[in-house]
Amino acid sequence: MAFGQPAPPVWQMQDSGTTAGLRGIDSVDGTVAWASGTGGTVLRTVDGGAHWTRCAVPDGEKDGATLDFRGVQAWDAKTAIVMASGPGNKSRLYKATDGCGTWKLLYKNPDKDGFWDAVAFNTKDRGFILGDPVGGRFVLYFTLDGGKTWGRVKTADLEAENGKAGGFAASNSEMTLGYDGLPMFGTSGPGGPWLYVPDNVCTMVTAQEHPAACFDGELRFEKVKMPLAGESTTAGIFSLTYRPSGGETVAVGGDYRRPNEVSGTASVARAMWHYPLGPTEAVEIPPHGYRSTVQWSDSLKVWITAGTNGSDISRDDGRTWQPLDDGNWNALSLPFIVGPNGRIARLNPSAIPAGK
Repeated sequence: MAFGQPAPPVWQMQDSGTTAGLRGIDSVDGTVAWASGTGGTVLRTVDGGAHWTRCAVPDGEKDGATLDFRGVQAWDAKTAIVMASGPGNKSRLYKATDGCGTWKLLYKNPDKDGFWDAVAFNTKDRGFILGDPVGGRFVLYFTLDGGKTWGRVKTADLEAENGKAGGFAASNSEMTLGYDGLPMFGTSGPGGPWLYVPDNVCTMVTAQEHPAACFDGELRFEKVKMPLAGESTTAGIFSLTYRPSGGETVAVGGDYRRPNEVSGTASVARAMWHYPLGPTEAVEIPPHGYRSTVQWSDSLKVWITAGTNGSDISRDDGRTWQPLDDGNWNALSLPFIVGPNGRIARLNPSAIPAGK
């Protein structure tokens, strides 16, 4: 860099071709990626973000343009699933297998009082949907056939704390798949935040050999209190990621009404045998504000988190964080990041500041 020239941006902005609010992003390999958001918006790139193409609107001939697609999961340039979040049957799942020209409705929320927060698949066949509590219990659906049919996890362990806890559909990362590919998720609200962790009753062998029985009846959860901002419906865990190689789960959040408040914006649960049951730790130097997304970069060996007042990086497994930028962001799937008003950018690793 020549003397006197500004440093290159960490996030290099791209032209999304839309002004939709984007909360869904899934990078297949850094070249192929899919994004989603408000107004029935689904986008796809096959050239690393040099060009983003707007896909057909799922159910566009009906009410698709009213849907808010807050989650997307893709497998290649042709195959992806998008999740709409909304009250009752405005929460839906669609699948494309032809690029993004046509969509098939897979599932509508059967609970009129429900609201979906996240979707995650660990194979093309096996996946989960997390929803806000209905009747005082978090809703967790599972599929073993790629979304053709869905069952409901029935364990009593899904009861919401104080009957008032909830989740956030901020970045499709309120739920992550941890050890054995089983779901864990975070909560908000009075008495929280809590991390719901699958216990070892539903083992890897059971999950592989008898998955229907495992997910239907044997999948149990333990609750771990996380040292994050909580005690209100606008604060708690917004995103979490489990890193198998390190055995830790990093959770981020805070209070979205107070985006510049740094206290209680990140915590870490360390591994105990298979599962991240503790101990839990508040971080030493937190991110510089509320955060709605977090991800581990295996290639860079760093954690990155982002929210409405910027992004941060951690090189020591979430203990300390260093600011990267002050942009307005919602969700990560490295190397991409998305936000409101059609914001999409790609990480420029060479512009990441040196560690402190």
